[in-house]
Amino acid sequence: MTAPSIVLASTSHYRAELLQRLRLAFDQRAPGTDEAALPGELPDARALRLAQAKAEAAATGRHQALVIGSDQVAELDGLVLDKPGTSERAHAQLSACSGRTVVFHTALCLLDTRTGQPHLHLDQTRVQFRPLRPDEIERYVTAEQPLDCAGSFKCEGLGISLFERIDSQDPTALIGLPMIALTRLLRQCAVELP
Repeated sequence: MTAPSIVLASTSHYRAELLQRLRLAFDQRAPGTDEAALPGELPDARALRLAQAKAEAAATGRHQALVIGSDQVAELDGLVLDKPGTSERAHAQLSACSGRTVVFHTALCLLDTRTGQPHLHLDQTRVQFRPLRPDEIERYVTAEQPLDCAGSFKCEGLGISLFERIDSQDPTALIGLPMIALTRLLRQCAVELP
């Protein structure tokens, strides 16, 4: 039996760097998925739906593959914090997060195209921000330009200085790909890992 190829349904270099840790060959495919929320959709349900939709979109034409889809939705008191896109929105998000807890719902879908079976996982990471002064926010946004990150920070970079604590079962989930769960799902699909 031929080993399945591995496809990362993302063009994110953050997720690709995490997947490279496993020393497995993989391709990246842009899923082209509409990430808009559905009416009344809860943040965790949105993350799971989008992770699966991304995997399914990137699986098109792949019949012997394990396709990895992932999505992350940041939530502050029930309000979703999307990718800011602009420095002004990043400032506003970080000001809102100052001294508060943000929950990051990071969903994972490993789609086995050999069987059509999606394997799903949801990780919830609670990030307690320290109180942030406006000048600290300004320096951070200028230095790191976290405009493509939900919550307006990069925890794998300078953003770690914004927190008091992180509560999670998997520290890689906050970066966007829960590696502990992914390795478990890959082993379930007969991928040999140490």
